[in-house]
Amino acid sequence: MARAHNPYGAAERAARSIDRGRERERQFMLQNCYKHADDLALQLVQRLLDKHIIETTSERAIREVITKLLTKIADMDEFDIQFKIAPIRTLVPDPNIVTLYLTQYMVEDLIEHPDIQDIFGDDLDVYKAVDSVMNRIRPSSD
Repeated sequence: MARAHNPYGAAERAARSIDRGRERERQFMLQNCYKHADDLALQLVQRLLDKHIIETTSERAIREVITKLLTKIADMDEFDIQFKIAPIRTLVPDPNIVTLYLTQYMVEDLIEHPDIQDIFGDDLDVYKAVDSVMNRIRPSSD
C-alpha cells in the first residue's frame, strides 16, 4: 500500500518540535524559580530598588512576597499564567514567561501591597528591570 503524501507533514513536525522546545524551556525556568526563589527574590528586589522602579518602606516584606510568588509559580496551572500575562503578552519579542508574569504581578497586584509606596515606569521599564535578573534562569540557546 502506498504511503499518503501529506504536504503539511514537515510543517506540523516543525511546529510540534518548536512547541516541545518552548515547553521544556518553560519547565526549566519554573523549576529554577522554585529552586532559587530566595536568591532571585533578593536580586530582583535590589534591582528594582536600584533602577528606581519601586519605592517601599520594607525591602524585607517585598522580598518575602516575591519569594512566595516564585515558589508558587512552579505549581500554577498554565491557564492561570496565560490569563495573568495576557495584557502584556506582546510587550517584547520572544518574552520570558516568568518575567512577563512578574511584571504583570507588579503592575497589577504588588502596587496594592501596604509596604509599596509607588511603582515607577511603564510596563516595558518594569519588564526590562525584572528580566535583567530573571534571564539567568532561562536556558541558553546553544
